[in-house]
Amino acid sequence: MKHIYIVFSLLLVMKYGVSQPTPYNAVFDLTSSDTAVHQRVIRWVNGIIKSYPNAKLEIVFYGNSLSMVEKEKSTVAQDIHRLANSNKVTFAVCEQAMKKHQVVKNELLDGVKTVPDALFELVSKQAEGYGYIKVTN
Repeated sequence: MKHIYIVFSLLLVMKYGVSQPTPYNAVFDLTSSDTAVHQRVIRWVNGIIKSYPNAKLEIVFYGNSLSMVEKEKSTVAQDIHRLANSNKVTFAVCEQAMKKHQVVKNELLDGVKTVPDALFELVSKQAEGYGYIKVTN
């Protein structure tokens, strides 16, 4: 009988006492040109990083959202620069959207990367276990 209690205790410890915390990985799907939405995303990202310093975050830009990461148009350029340099947030711009909106790489803020296809990037991040967040107005 004593052995049953020992085995049961070990199973409980293995299940509840040694569990690893769930990683906070999220990918944001951004298509809006609304600067209030851009500011909201930055606020969310800052809040997540403050609460979960080991979080891995990526914002994927396509559609009309490119202005958020363009040198001459961004209203959150300083925030993007700071976050990109912290290596806690990846800013990924769709090359297909860049072609459609006639934006070239040197017009993007420093620290912003490009990806061939935003939808593939979103699907890939989800396959890696990232939570998906659709940003809307």
